[in-house]
Amino acid sequence: MHKAANRKYSASAPLKVLRLGNPVYAQSAWAKLTADYPITVTSTNSTKRSEFIEELKAGKYLDVGYITRTFESCKQTGLFDIELLDLIKEYTKVEAISHNGAGYDQVDATKCAELNIQVSNVPTAVDNATADTAVYLVLGALRNFQYSTERMKAGAWPSTKCAGADVGHDPDGKVLGILGMGGIGRTIRDRLEPFGFKGIAYHNRKQLSDDLAKGAEYCATPDELYKRADVICVSVPLNKATKHMINEKAFESMKDGVIIVNTARGPIVDESALKKALQSGKVGAFAADVWENEPNVDMELIAMRNVTCLPHMGTFTVETMKKMEEFVVKNVETFVETGDVLSLVSECSSLRK
Repeated sequence: MHKAANRKYSASAPLKVLRLGNPVYAQSAWAKLTADYPITVTSTNSTKRSEFIEELKAGKYLDVGYITRTFESCKQTGLFDIELLDLIKEYTKVEAISHNGAGYDQVDATKCAELNIQVSNVPTAVDNATADTAVYLVLGALRNFQYSTERMKAGAWPSTKCAGADVGHDPDGKVLGILGMGGIGRTIRDRLEPFGFKGIAYHNRKQLSDDLAKGAEYCATPDELYKRADVICVSVPLNKATKHMINEKAFESMKDGVIIVNTARGPIVDESALKKALQSGKVGAFAADVWENEPNVDMELIAMRNVTCLPHMGTFTVETMKKMEEFVVKNVETFVETGDVLSLVSECSSLRK
């Protein structure tokens, strides 16, 4: 065992981890972690937020020093918002929270920083699978593949060419715009670059180095990107600044017939404004894996013939889910060894020891 692990935790005083959401693919990694380090694991019996709060107030987790959570565990606890985090601070010893996902909008990381609680996410393991999903959605939106498939299954092919689908478009001569060039955005660029786009532009909070940009042209504002791009891939995190970032005003800046693809988070797009833009033809097609009120999606929206839809399955592969779960375990291990999580989110950067 590493010396750093011995300084704070021991067999008689182990780090207690509350695991919200059970691992599916990382049982071996968890078994090795608890065998190699002074760590014990507990779970919750709650099925809803009020029950979890009752458990907290009853003192069930007074000795818990670390929480790991999955996206689905929100059903057991609700959001890790200000109310819940204040209770966690009062009724536990939690120093770190690890979220099993690249996006961590279910956790108020700014509040965690105020409470001196580190937050980690899974920033790299999801890049490939999410980018592959974006490729599918871009091509599906350009070529009207989903509508033609639905029509074919309904038996419409014998009576109409290509089952009645509208004529699609090739990537050739189009400008690809990427809104958010983090790890996922850059992987989307790399996956789509061979398809023959005329150019690739991006907007980011900060301009990338030439090595990271790989020839993609920087747009200083989202509006500049909107004006240039024929296809826009949304790849920004969801926060207060990005909620409804794609709205009526944004559509006005975009080219007529623009194609928008969202693999980030649903609420980044104002779906009520989107429907109007799709109906008018301002937006030629929309394709997404994420939705504003998922899983209760707007059925009118997804039924439109120029919408390609998936039920939030961008990372839904055995290989990626295993990588994600194991990355969470690595965060716990790194915390025991060093006092810092492995992938500290930007809001908590001041907490690094």
